Amino acid sequence: MTLLKNLLYLLLLLSFPLLGSAQNDKPKPHWQHLDLKEDAVFGISTDKAYQLLKNKEPIPVIVAVIDGGIDEKHEDLQDVMWQNKKEIQGNNIDDDNNGYTDDIYGWNFIGSSIGNVHYDNLEVTRLIRKYKPKYGSVLNSTPLDEKERKEFETYKKLITVYMDKLQRAQMGQTNYTMLKKYIDQIVEKIGKNEPSLSDFEKYETKDEGEQKALKIIKSELKDEPSFSKFYKNIKEGVDYFNAQVNYHLNLEFNSRDTVGDNYANSSERYYGNNDIAGPDAKHGTHVAGIIGAVRDNSIGIKGVADHVLIMGVRAVPDGDERDKDVANSIRYAVDNGAKVINMSFGKAYSWDKAVVDSAVRYAMSKDVLLVHAAGNDSKNIDKEKNYPSQYYADSSGLITGTAAAWIEVGASSWKNDEDLPATFSNYGKKSVDVFAPGVDINSTIPGSKYEENSGTSMAAPVVSGLAALIRSYYPQFSAVEVKDIIMKSVTKVSHRVKIREEGATKKVHFNELCVSGGVVNAYNAIKLAAERAEKMK
Repeated sequence: MTLLKNLLYLLLLLSFPLLGSAQNDKPKPHWQHLDLKEDAVFGISTDKAYQLLKNKEPIPVIVAVIDGGIDEKHEDLQDVMWQNKKEIQGNNIDDDNNGYTDDIYGWNFIGSSIGNVHYDNLEVTRLIRKYKPKYGSVLNSTPLDEKERKEFETYKKLITVYMDKLQRAQMGQTNYTMLKKYIDQIVEKIGKNEPSLSDFEKYETKDEGEQKALKIIKSELKDEPSFSKFYKNIKEGVDYFNAQVNYHLNLEFNSRDTVGDNYANSSERYYGNNDIAGPDAKHGTHVAGIIGAVRDNSIGIKGVADHVLIMGVRAVPDGDERDKDVANSIRYAVDNGAKVINMSFGKAYSWDKAVVDSAVRYAMSKDVLLVHAAGNDSKNIDKEKNYPSQYYADSSGLITGTAAAWIEVGASSWKNDEDLPATFSNYGKKSVDVFAPGVDINSTIPGSKYEENSGTSMAAPVVSGLAALIRSYYPQFSAVEVKDIIMKSVTKVSHRVKIREEGATKKVHFNELCVSGGVVNAYNAIKLAAERAEKMK
């Protein structure tokens, strides 16, 4: 969907990120694998990289996908799903004594024997619910000790953020619901399931609501003639804002009873169920396909890595993930052999950063590479907090160290011009390491289907796939060395690019957006890995 020109849509765009990332033109199919010089699109030269690997023998590499769920039966993924060979499927016995019964394809930390979590709050909502009983009626003049004063100030800031989000969500819910209502009315009167632009141009009405809806419909169909695609976005808008109001920002909603753990105990590890798909596996399935969809089966798409095993770890609901679940997911993945962990999720607040930091340190000690999406808010995360992060911190928030084998990923488009960074992508000269393709990426979705999606959620698995590719063909390199190879082999960007900062567009050099100053490149990475491996002999 293109950027919307109608005032109503511009207002909605403030709250609905799904409508803000598309481009007017389309790239070549599977553009993320193409080569800048040969194909004139800013891909990562995956296909070219495989020419360097023809005579090398790879080993399988396990990549854990911590996400909202994976359809392990997808036609393009079922042959690359990790399977726990020590576990007997369906016998309801923890055969390998790892604490997780029947964990054949991975584990789900947001479910139990009674069901699975689908929706959850945003972290800001949970934090307000935590602080409200103590500070809800406190005044600025109320006597408080130093710790209480700090918590009270935090609570007031949270309330401000929360109210802004709630007002936007309520506005979006009202506007999208009304827009869909008028569109449905018009389509019913036209009498066609797939009306064309011409049908809408011929339609006459005196109803003010229908007139506004018609302007939007006609504006959008001029750029994208498919009404079904347009209507799909409208329905997604309704669903998005309904979820925001009913679940994400609803102080009365708490999903944790479904899990049945002792949420106050962050050290608790053994809970959940073995359903790695859950109620909505679309996002995680898409991410998994980008990493390792079978390359040589002549169906679907091609993942980046050709000898990967995908481990599904479900921890991300429709809402913000919880730190306890993220920490346990990392530890589960590490303990079961993952050498790369993809984390295409994030949030602005952290409930228990210490427990996540501990898990990250554990992953570092076991030579595991963590790949994390930088986020889709067009923000500088050198200044805006984004969790989880590569930075360890003490209880006061002071940074105490950095995870050495962590790659933070921004999203790029196919365009070798000022529009190279995705308009939605977060960035950071110090906090983002590299950029990777993340716009209009075609990949797997549940039911053996395929769909294009955009986000740093799509860029991170491109890097995870590249990391797995290196670790598969050059297993002698440590996680830190693999990160160094990826960082030092990027395609540097010399021209200036556009970003959004504090509501305005500005042009900057690409090395202001990330540490490496470039976009990952598989061909360069494999070439560099080969050179380093030769020197090690």
